[in-house]
Amino acid sequence: MNFGLTDEQEMIVKTVRDFVETEIYPHEDEVERTGFVPPELGQEIARKCKDIGFFGCNFPEDVGGAGLDHTTFTLVERELGRGSMGLTVFFGRPSGILMACNDEQREKYLLPAVKGDKFDALAMTEPDAGSDVRGMKCFARQDGDDWVVNGSKHFISHANIADFVIVFIATGEEQTPRGPKKLITCFLVDRGTPGFEIRDGYNSVSHRGYKNCILTFDECRLPSSQILGELHKGFDIANDWLYATRITVAATSVGRARRVFDYALPYAAERKQFGKPIGANQGVSFKLADMITSIDAADYLTLAAAWRLDQGLPANREIASAKVFATEMLAKVTDEAIQIFGGMGLMDDLPLARFWRDARVERIWDGTSEIQRHIISRDLLRPFGA
Repeated sequence: MNFGLTDEQEMIVKTVRDFVETEIYPHEDEVERTGFVPPELGQEIARKCKDIGFFGCNFPEDVGGAGLDHTTFTLVERELGRGSMGLTVFFGRPSGILMACNDEQREKYLLPAVKGDKFDALAMTEPDAGSDVRGMKCFARQDGDDWVVNGSKHFISHANIADFVIVFIATGEEQTPRGPKKLITCFLVDRGTPGFEIRDGYNSVSHRGYKNCILTFDECRLPSSQILGELHKGFDIANDWLYATRITVAATSVGRARRVFDYALPYAAERKQFGKPIGANQGVSFKLADMITSIDAADYLTLAAAWRLDQGLPANREIASAKVFATEMLAKVTDEAIQIFGGMGLMDDLPLARFWRDARVERIWDGTSEIQRHIISRDLLRPFGA
């Protein structure tokens, strides 16, 4: 078992970390204060990402990407996790679902997205269909060779900067032993399509500047050529997306936790109370020991899950384990860091309160902690017929 990084991976980690520290950190306080990223700043970050050859790095070389494997791309996401998501979203990583594009869609959507000429967003969640994806009400009825869509989506990340949206829509129903279930189809929908609107979403305490949006469809007519993948087979490509996003959430949680720890450790060594560093007291030193142990454990879980994908091995349970452990670890680490700093930890002079607030959403989006535990337990019990 070799836990070391290759020379190439070490170089990639350093390059991305340097990028985050020089291009992202300086703008974080302003984004946190205003909740807004100026378009010209986003464009500059995207341009500099292209300059270093990392835009679309999660895609194969034959479509213009860097061809990184899952493990190496997870290292990239871990380093990006150190920075504000409102800014790192412009470090382009288009949705891997676009690899399902046919030849015509490839020219219109896939290649421009990988080159950074177009930004995509992905829409599945609805007000009444979060974890229960099959409960979605956004529905498309067939009309000749077209599909007419009505309904809405919400909590759609960064749709405000998207040129097109990858949308999962109910297109029918099938009978199963457990009753009727929605058939889901994936569509590519351009901004500006008649009957389709992207509106501002809700103000969130987490990840300020990283916008969520509401999408509405009112008799929105889409030709069948806008179907991504096969009709009624949206879940087939959705699973690949969920694998990628859940590993990303785990990896970014690890990166953010390491940044938090980098604040807490020197403070504990330098801050003095009662004539000695507070880190000399077990009440603080044991916190540090638990924090770094949990961070390392989450890191190894996440990289091991990515490695399994690279080997073509089943990884559903391992990805769920990494996601639930890393996100809950981040919540604990940020809370303990604030406890070490005391009252100063909650002041705007430090970013710890921001990390603390940002950590809360990680246990919810891309599959709640409860859903992850369901995946894990189901995988364990299935061989016993339970």
